[in-house]
Amino acid sequence: MKSNNNEFLSFQLGEEQYGIDILKVQEIRGYEPSTRLANAPAFILGVLNLRGVIVPVLDMRIKFGMTDVHYGSQTVTIVLNVADRVIGMVVDAVQDVVALQAQDIKPAPEFNGAVSSQHIMGIATVEQADQTRMLILMDIEKLVTSADMGLSSLTPAHA
Repeated sequence: MKSNNNEFLSFQLGEEQYGIDILKVQEIRGYEPSTRLANAPAFILGVLNLRGVIVPVLDMRIKFGMTDVHYGSQTVTIVLNVADRVIGMVVDAVQDVVALQAQDIKPAPEFNGAVSSQHIMGIATVEQADQTRMLILMDIEKLVTSADMGLSSLTPAHA
């Protein structure tokens, strides 16, 4: 971690809660259907025109192999600014912003699944009121720039 105190936007994908660096988040929007791209992988829902910027929209639930994917009133698109491009990421719901100290973040175990541990910064236990929850902290920049995301063929968005 670069500093002693980091803030993460927490969100829901299925039954799991994830966190991403709040500094990568440009805005949070209600879900809206996007324009589908021919021959795009299933997890790339399409593109949106966001104030003149064409933004690819990814559904992380599909990318992570979740079978129960539906779009409801809690479904949102998190607009991210990563690797000099703007990307939309559809998630089940956004929870809150969590401030974590470096010592609160534990190393990620090795996984054999859709989420490679190289895309996970660590795991944090968050205690709020009388509730404790686990937060999987994703390195969203590494994830969206990885070769298996297929975004290298999409041109960077310029404002």
